[in-house]
This record gives sequence, C-alpha cells and structure tokens, in this order.
Amino acid sequence: MTNEAAKGLLDILLPEIRYESATTRKVLAAVPAENYQYKPSEKCMTGLELASHIALSEAFFLRGVINGNFEWKPQEFASPAAVLACYDETVPALIEEVAGLPAEKLAQDTKFAMWNQAAVTYLMLNLKHSIHHRGQLSSYLRPMGAKVPGIYGPSADDSVTAAAGE
Repeated sequence: MTNEAAKGLLDILLPEIRYESATTRKVLAAVPAENYQYKPSEKCMTGLELASHIALSEAFFLRGVINGNFEWKPQEFASPAAVLACYDETVPALIEEVAGLPAEKLAQDTKFAMWNQAAVTYLMLNLKHSIHHRGQLSSYLRPMGAKVPGIYGPSADDSVTAAAGE
C-alpha cells in the first residue's frame, strides 16, 4: 500500500472510528451494576466479560496500529463501571494518537495472526470486531434489566420512541 493510499484510508476510517467509539461507549455505559454476570447460554461470555473484551480489544487494535505489532494485555475488571473507566481513559487518546500517525507508519506492513497487511487496514478489522461484539452486548442489556441506548437511531427504550409507541 502506498503512503498516500494509507493516509486516504485513515481519512475515511477516522470519522467512523470516532462515531462508533462514542456509540460503543453508550452501550458499555448501559451495562448495569447488578446482573452483569448474565449470559444467554453457557457458550457465551457474561455481560462483564463481553464488555471487557470490547474495551480491551479496541485498545489492542489501536495500539497495534500505533506500535506496529500486536500485544494482548489482559485485564480483569470487577464491575461495568471499571470497564467504562478503562475505556474512557484509553480509547479516545489512542484514537487521537492514530489520527496523528504519519502516512509511512500507516502503510507499514504489520503482522497480526495469519495476516501481514498495512497497519491502517487493521482499523477496519477493529471496527468490524467492535460492532459485532457491541451488537451482542446490546442484546444482553434488557435481560440484565437495563435499557438499550440508541445505536443507529433511537431504541425502543428511548423516551421519544417509547412515548410514540404508547
């Protein structure tokens, strides 16, 4: 990938990353302080595990693009509030760091698992991964006793939508 193409791809992805990050934050903030151990089946993560996975994975992908290598940093959280605090402390700053990367760094071949691609391409993988798991977590919220925030528009739990359905 050329430096110019890598920079162009970042210019396209960065607004999406910022938008999706704000939406992900709303879903993470909706995880209730109680019932966070809910999981729909034995094969699923608990609400807290899933929220943790989302927060840590976003930081993982962003750091990988920044550093040119991927290193998983496991962390356990005692509560949904701790996950949200970690997300707030790390992800926005990492997004801004990615925004300032030079084109050469974005175009640099970077190995992750079985892939070896330009670093910037992992930002799309980050988006897909986060949106996928955020959808899972949003489906946990009502069974956990929480309200689902609007994601791509209002949800049935938003006051305007709820009032219109009455």
